Amino acid sequence: MEVIDCFEAHSRPRKAKRISAGALSAGHGGFSMVVPSVFTNSFSLHSAWKRFCGKISLSCLRIRQNSKFLLVIPAVAVFCIIPYGMSQLINYQESFFHKIDMSTSFLTENNLVEGAMSEFAFGQTSYYDSEGNIFTEDSVKVISSVNSIKEPVSFQNYTVKQGDTISGICQKFGLSNISTLIAVNKIGNVRSVYSGQKLKVPSIDGLIHIVSKNESIGSISKKYGASVTDIVDTNDLTSEILKEGMELFIPGARLDSNTLQRAMGEIFTNPLKTKYRITSRFGYRLDPITGVASTHKGLDMACPTGTPIYACRSGRVMKSAFSSLYGNYIVVEHVDGYQTLYAHMSKSLVKKGDKVSQGSKIGLVGSTGYSTGPHLHLTIYKNYKPVDPLTVIK
Repeated sequence: MEVIDCFEAHSRPRKAKRISAGALSAGHGGFSMVVPSVFTNSFSLHSAWKRFCGKISLSCLRIRQNSKFLLVIPAVAVFCIIPYGMSQLINYQESFFHKIDMSTSFLTENNLVEGAMSEFAFGQTSYYDSEGNIFTEDSVKVISSVNSIKEPVSFQNYTVKQGDTISGICQKFGLSNISTLIAVNKIGNVRSVYSGQKLKVPSIDGLIHIVSKNESIGSISKKYGASVTDIVDTNDLTSEILKEGMELFIPGARLDSNTLQRAMGEIFTNPLKTKYRITSRFGYRLDPITGVASTHKGLDMACPTGTPIYACRSGRVMKSAFSSLYGNYIVVEHVDGYQTLYAHMSKSLVKKGDKVSQGSKIGLVGSTGYSTGPHLHLTIYKNYKPVDPLTVIK
């Protein structure tokens, strides 16, 4: 009624009566409709609600911005800790290389791979060094049963049996160096020796020399480091005059390392036939992902994805699988305790049990597993121990 009195006070009785009548006839609902129309210029519910919603939206935006900033700290910590932890785990796993039962299911991927690498080919029980000297499985050097030259060299024939090895045959006849059988029988590659083949076995270690024009016993003695007396006695010579083309047995002489390696099939060819860049060599290095110092057991050769990979040497595929560490990888076993590992491939082209020839295509370069880019990781093992690939690849 105060609103109506206001209009009456300003000498507007007619309008006051109309409002009064309308309010009375409409009741409470009619009055509520009248009040807003009177205060339209001084108050707006729509504007107030809009301002309230705006403040709420601004507060929510600030909360979202702050929450993103707070999430950055743990995210950075996680991304720093995980690579470091992975590197330490990998370094620990790679620090222990020993023969492992491949059927043991609880072993880690890395240990399974290293177990495959540690298996010997063909069950060898004796080994030899770069000069051809034979060692037993207990690393004891075999000594020739003939300690001094008392009589001329003699030869006997031996028929190769299934499972025979050059070192094993040598030991049967009291010889201490594998180059003796290789040189005397002119074996270009021991893998060509077959069951049933006849071999000529000398009674003492040494090799056969073909006398060239103008050669003398003195010059031959100097070349091989054998005494003139031993050469004369071994060959039962009655004169020191030599004839061109004459065969002399040189006691104690041996093949040079390169010739021996070729004969034993130990020359490894380059697995890549295209240009590549060595990004990490064999030995001590900083991990390319974490920067942590570690020992690198192979050779990293960077080249485009899809580049063909060729077998360094003939052998049998022992494993073709995937590992979170090596990605797609292949393990090939060779004779005399050698194994090769090809890792991070985009694709393997062989399977377990396949026989591969030196130079045959076995896979494609990639960047699978623990890798920073497309490259081939090559590891070569000899009797449990990793060797620098650059020392055996020719």
